[in-house]
Amino acid sequence: MWTVMPSPIGDLRIVERDGSIVAIEFSPFNQPADGRPLGSRSDDDPVLVETVRQLTAYFDRELTDFDLPLAPVGTDFQRRVWTQLEKIAYGETASYGEIAGRLGMTNAASRAVGLANGRNPIPIVVPCHRVIGANGTLTGYAGGLERKQQLLELEQDALF
Repeated sequence: MWTVMPSPIGDLRIVERDGSIVAIEFSPFNQPADGRPLGSRSDDDPVLVETVRQLTAYFDRELTDFDLPLAPVGTDFQRRVWTQLEKIAYGETASYGEIAGRLGMTNAASRAVGLANGRNPIPIVVPCHRVIGANGTLTGYAGGLERKQQLLELEQDALF
């Protein structure tokens, strides 16, 4: 099942399967990456309603930590990277190299971390926007660099 919610960074499509969130997609929406059908739209499914509530609170600067059932689909390595992303605190950032180090890998694994980061199917909740280049620059983001900057600014502004 899925629903769509408006947000300051454009409409978001939230996809639920078996009681867990499997994707949050930026508009314009594409077909599901894993090729499975989305199912029907449901604006009253409890998991989707709660996800919309928490995302709305996040955008209103009232929520800094999400508490949602997540089931991202990916390789073992990708899931390990995504787990590390969830440990980056609200308003903080980390470099691709730092994430590689947290995984027990050398800085040479930064590129692999970047590729896994870019395949994160649940952006915002799994905060891939908090990963930046080693020199502090904003680097690729599936939703576009403008959205990445907006999300980082939202979190920074909320801290002050």
